[in-house]
Amino acid sequence: MAVFQGDDFNRLDWRLLQNGAISLYFQPSVLAGDVAWLAQHGYVIHEFDCATWASESDFHDAVSTKLRFPDYYGRNIAAFNDCLSDLDIPDEGGAALVFHRYDHFLAQEPKFAKYVLDDIQQNSRRLSLWGRRLLALLQSDDPRLNVGPLGACSANWNPKEWLNAKRGL
Repeated sequence: MAVFQGDDFNRLDWRLLQNGAISLYFQPSVLAGDVAWLAQHGYVIHEFDCATWASESDFHDAVSTKLRFPDYYGRNIAAFNDCLSDLDIPDEGGAALVFHRYDHFLAQEPKFAKYVLDDIQQNSRRLSLWGRRLLALLQSDDPRLNVGPLGACSANWNPKEWLNAKRGL
């Protein structure tokens, strides 16, 4: 699935990827609906509960297990970047990393949590050159979450919650 075609701009994955690989979510029900759509359209879903992560070590434990990183995984941000670039992504659909309550981890490890997002953004862009789609969906309990620019792109609120009013603001 190298490129989107025709009227694919109506597809959820196109709408999420058009501004970068990372989309923010506030309402878990909106996130669940989009995750279900992605799963129905051939995406492999990897979900994480970030509220349980108090350290970089917790992150590495969860990610290396769920994403089946090799035994030699170095448990640092450079190793995460390297292994992410080798993530198994199906030809049809793609892969979605779903981070529930990422704002909690960002509060615990602000620099590192931002490096993780930057690596995802960069890898998604690189993988797309080979027709591989990698998305990250970040759910936040904070409707004002703003992680700033990532890989020279900003994280944007998903299309259903883009307006502040849709997030109760």
